[in-house]
Amino acid sequence: MKSITRTVWVLSVVSLLTDTASEMLYPIMPIYLKTIGFSIVLIGILEGVAEATAGLSKGYFGKLSDTSSRRVPFVQIGYAFSAISKPMMAIFTFPLWIFFSRTIDRLGKGIRTGARDAILSDEATPETKGKIFGFHRSMDTLGAAIGPSLALLYLYFYPEDYKTLFFIAFIPGLLAVLSSFYLKEKKVNASKIKVKTPFFSFLNYWKESPPQYRKVVIGLLIFTLFNSSDVFLLLQAKQSGLDDTSVIGVYIFYNLIYALFAFPIGILADKVGLKTIFIAGLAVFALVYFGMSVNTNLYFFFGLFFLYAIYASATEGVSKAWISNISEKKNIATAIGTFTGLQSICTMLASSLTGLIWFHFGATTAFIMTGIATLFVIFYFLTVPKPTTLLNNTNGQ
Repeated sequence: MKSITRTVWVLSVVSLLTDTASEMLYPIMPIYLKTIGFSIVLIGILEGVAEATAGLSKGYFGKLSDTSSRRVPFVQIGYAFSAISKPMMAIFTFPLWIFFSRTIDRLGKGIRTGARDAILSDEATPETKGKIFGFHRSMDTLGAAIGPSLALLYLYFYPEDYKTLFFIAFIPGLLAVLSSFYLKEKKVNASKIKVKTPFFSFLNYWKESPPQYRKVVIGLLIFTLFNSSDVFLLLQAKQSGLDDTSVIGVYIFYNLIYALFAFPIGILADKVGLKTIFIAGLAVFALVYFGMSVNTNLYFFFGLFFLYAIYASATEGVSKAWISNISEKKNIATAIGTFTGLQSICTMLASSLTGLIWFHFGATTAFIMTGIATLFVIFYFLTVPKPTTLLNNTNGQ
C-alpha cells in the first residue's frame, strides 16, 4: 500500500462520499421518474442528455486544466455542482426542471473528471496505474454500495417517500466538498502567458494524439455506442417482477462486489497486461447481456449482477490506466477528458437508442443486440497492440 499516497486517499474518500450521495438516488431514480410521469423513452433521453452534457464538459475542462496547469479547483467546483443538484430534483417535478437539475449534476462530473484522473495518474508510475486507478475505483464504488443501503433503510421505514431521499443525499455530497479542501495543488512551472481555450478546442487533441491512443479510443467508443445506462438493467429487474427492495438489494450487491474486486483486478492488470484484463471484462459483459435477455429469476439476477460487477472492475479503471499510459504526461487531463467526453456522447446515443428499441421491440431484443455488438468489439481489440509507456517516460518531450 506504499504507492497509495495521501492525495490518492483524499481523492478516494471524496469520491466515496460523492458516490454515497449519487448512488443513494440512482436505483430509485427510474422508479421516481416513472411516478412523476416520465415514460421509458423520456427516461432514456434524460440520461442521454445528461451524459452528453458531462461529455462535452469533460473534454473542455480537461483541456482547460492542462492549459492552466491547475487541478484542484476543477475537482472542488465539480464536486460542489454535484452536491447542490441533489435537492434540486425534489423541489419541482416538471420535466424541464428535472432535466436542468440532472444536467447540473453531470456538469459537475464533467468539470472534475479530467483534472481528478490527471492527479491520480501523476501519483502513479506506469507500472502501478492499474493499482492506483483500481484503488480509487474500489473506494468510489464502496460509496455506491453504502448509498443504496441507506436508501433501502430509509424506504423500509418510509415506503415510497422518494423526495426526502434527495435532500438526505445532500449531506454526504456536502461532506465530499469539504473533504476536497484537503487536496493541495502541486507547484509546476506554468507559463505566465494566458492561452485561450475555446469550448471545442479539446477536439484538436484527436489529431495531435499518438496513433495508439486513437486506435484504443475508437474501440472504446464503439463499445460505448451499445453500452446504455445501467438504469435499463434495473428496469429489467423491476419489470421481471422484483419489488423496489429487491431491485435496490441487487444494486447494492453489485456495488459491493465491484468495490471488492476493482483494486485486486487493477493490481492483476498491472501484472498480466491492461489489454488482457480489459478484453476479459468485455467477454463477461456480453455474457451478462445475453443472460439479461432471458432472465426472470431473482437468484439468477444476483448471479448476473455479480458478473456485471466483475466486468466493471476489469474495464472502468483499467481503461483510464491504459489511456494514461499511452498519452503524453503534459496532456493527461486532455487525453482522458477527450476520451470520456466522446464516451459520454456515445452513451447518450446508446441510452436513447436502447430506450427506443426497448419501446418498439422489447427488452429482449435490446439486450441481445448489445451482447452481439460486444463480441465484435472484442475481435477489434484483439488487433490492438499491447500498450507501451514510452510517451509517459519521456514526459511528452
